[in-house]
Formats: sequence, C-alpha cells, structure tokens
Amino acid sequence: MPAGDDDDLLRQFDALISGTDLGDLRTLADQMSVVSGGGFAKRTNNPHLRHPKRDEPAIFRVRVDLNDAHPPIWRRLDLRSDLTLAAVHQVLQAAYDWTDSHLHRFSIGGDTFDMGAEWFLCEYDVEEGEDEGTPDAEVTLDETLVEPGDVLHYVYDYGDNWDLTIRLEEVLPLTDDAPQARCVDGARAAPPDDCGGLRDAEDLTEIVDAPAAFDIAELNERLVSPAGGLAEWGVRPDLVRLLNHLQRTPVGDNFIARTLAIGTPEQPDVPTLTANLRAYQWFLDRAARDGIALTAAGYLKPADVEAASEVVPVVGDWIGKRNREDLTVPLLEFRQSLQQIGLLRKSKGKLLLTKLGKAARADPAALWRHLADRLVDGDEDTFTFQARLLALLCLVSEPEGRHEKRLAEALTYLGWRQRDGRPVSTDQSGWALREATHALANIASEQRDHGLPRIDRRTLTPMAMLLARTALSSED
Repeated sequence: MPAGDDDDLLRQFDALISGTDLGDLRTLADQMSVVSGGGFAKRTNNPHLRHPKRDEPAIFRVRVDLNDAHPPIWRRLDLRSDLTLAAVHQVLQAAYDWTDSHLHRFSIGGDTFDMGAEWFLCEYDVEEGEDEGTPDAEVTLDETLVEPGDVLHYVYDYGDNWDLTIRLEEVLPLTDDAPQARCVDGARAAPPDDCGGLRDAEDLTEIVDAPAAFDIAELNERLVSPAGGLAEWGVRPDLVRLLNHLQRTPVGDNFIARTLAIGTPEQPDVPTLTANLRAYQWFLDRAARDGIALTAAGYLKPADVEAASEVVPVVGDWIGKRNREDLTVPLLEFRQSLQQIGLLRKSKGKLLLTKLGKAARADPAALWRHLADRLVDGDEDTFTFQARLLALLCLVSEPEGRHEKRLAEALTYLGWRQRDGRPVSTDQSGWALREATHALANIASEQRDHGLPRIDRRTLTPMAMLLARTALSSED
C-alpha cells in the first residue's frame, strides 16, 4: 500500500476515535478482537439451542466434511443417536485417523467460535474456564441433530483448525446388531496431525503417500472397540452393552481392560460351597422344618437370633447381645435379603421356603448360581442396575481400590445426572459400591474378626470375589 494511503487511514482513524471515552474504546477493542481474532474472545454465556433427547435411540446417518478441502475429504457415518459428543469426538478422530492430541469443541447455531452459537467443550476447556460452554460428555448427539439437514460443527486443534461440518442425512431405525459407529462411505485420505492445516490435494501430495486413497474396511477396523469381542470371552450381555456405550469415552478403555482381566470363573466343589454358604444354608434348613416362626412384630425369635448370629459372617463384628433381631442390624438385613432374592417367603407369621429355596437347599451349586444371578438383576435401563453392575466390576478387578470417582464418571458418560443436572456424584457411586459389598459380605466360611479395624471388617473373601466374577459372566 502506498505511504499516502497509510497516512489517510491514520487520519480517518484519529477522526473516528476523537472524543471517545476509555470505556467505549475498550468495547471497540473487544469487538475488533472478535472480528480479527477468529472469535477467540472470552464470552460469559452459552446460548441454549439444544433439543430434547429422543424417546428411543435411532441410527443417525451423517455426512462429515473437512471444510475447504479440495477435492472434498468426507466420510459418511452411521452413529447411534444416544452417543455423547465426547464419544462422537472419538469416532471423528478414528474417521480422520488423527491422534487426539489437541483440544476440540462442538457447536450448533454457528461455527465453533461463533459468539451466538451453543458451544460444547472438551474436558480441558471446561477445567480452564476461559469460555462458557457445556461439557461435551454431558450432551448426546440427538440433542444437537434432529431433522435431516441439521448441522453440527466440530473443530480439532485450534492451531491447524481442522474444522468439520456434520450434517444429518437420514434417521434410521436402530437394530439389535447395529454398532455404535460405522463408516458406510467416504473419499480421500485425511491430512495428518500437525501438518499446518493443509487440505488441498496439491499440498497434501508432499506429505501423504496417496491423497486419493480411502480404505473403508481399514476405517471400520479402527472403529471396532475391544468391547465388541467381550461376548466371546463369556461376559454377560448387559455388561457388554454398557461397555459398548462407554467404549469411546475417557473411562471406556479402563472398564474394558478390567473386564478382560476377569477371566473365566471356575466352579467351586461342593465342600467349598457348603462351607462358604453356611449362613444361607442355616436359614434354608431351619425354614424346611415347619418354617421359622416370627414374633408378633415380624422379627425372628430370640433363640433363632442367637443361633443365626453364630453363622452369619457379618454379625461377628456387631456390638451387642444379639438376641433381638431388630437390634442386630446385620442379621436383620441378611434375613431380609433372603426374602428379596426369592429364597424365603413370609406366610401366616412364618418364614417358609420358596420353590427356589427348596431347590437351592438340596443343591449347593444351584444356590451358588442363584446368588450370582441375583447380585445384579432387574431392568438394565435403570440407574440402579447399571450402577450396581459397574460397581461389581470395579470390586472384582480391584477389591481394595477406591472406585467412587471412576464409577461416578462412567455413570455420567452413560447419560445419568443428578436431579439438578449436575454429573453423578461420588456419594451416589459410593452407594452402589457399598450395596455390592454388602451383597457379597456373607460369602465366607468364618465369622468376621471383631478385633480388626472397622475399615477391614468388610474385606471380601476370595470366594466372594469368585461369586462376583460368576455374576459378571454369561451362563453359557
């Protein structure tokens, strides 16, 4: 630009700011930084543009384009609609063969640095707190895309600025065998990480062996999770489904590795079963003789309380006389659990054997399998079921570990929240761990040692761990 033009611009700028106070100048500077700096200015609110989640999950067929690539570099993906955006990020990394070594974010209602868009931030951006946005682990794909034509924006590596446009093409029914993510079409090799943002074929020929090459089979191989083969390892199907949901989250690899390390549980011999299930056997034998009479208030009579207290392991560390069931809490909880799992039933002031109870009494192996089946049962779509199942996995893989934070994160990635919308708390995950521990605590051949510190009195026995491993395995 000629020097005269520079002088003319300076005179115009001086005239523009003449008489402007300091506050107005700061406002002007902020506005200019947004225009000239690509939108990296800090903002203090995050517009809410999301939609409600779908009532039932579906398959979203989306086309993903690397913006401004010539020729186009694109992928057509089938994604479960209930994937979190954190999981979608992992899919996109695999789809473009990137290394997940930089920051990323998503947005709707504008590109990923548009001040009017709703931003969904990666974990690091959330922790830094420089921008207002929702953690991408707390948002599902169906909250951002609803109808064909809807667009979700994504950027990876704020330096090279790998910006993708994700456009919903079709909403397809979800089938039982549908993977969480699958590539159905695409074109051209993706530019590698840290290549300076190159996306034209002419430039890429210098750093990519075959810019026009695209191997859909290789991509789908990258999209396959280790969880996909867990069923072949004898893992119960509902646990496999949970791990499939977690597979592309920050905690997924950890939980999958824990499952792979469990191995195939062996079947204990009858003498070992008889010794370690003696608390259960006492109640089954006692109920077989005309039932166990209860008091008018519905409790065991003192003589039965005293006799049962000698064989129920967790009563060993209880302080008290142990002659009243209502004052011997561990015994009361254990007796009630036998009713809850269908071994005993109450009728006309007595505890009687159920049909299952009769079969279990005669066959320790049947009792063992029944206990394993009932450690976690019910509706697998509920928080209680999923929390207990993953808690059991944590305990089996690391009996003395501290799992509250890890379990809370996993449940949050599965889509669960507190009533106020916050992530699952460690108090809630701690409840699930305590429930699993209590359910296993009476698998033992001896009383608890009252002399042990309280923290050690709930240490689970190897047989309890074996029962938990059996519960996590498939019956087949």
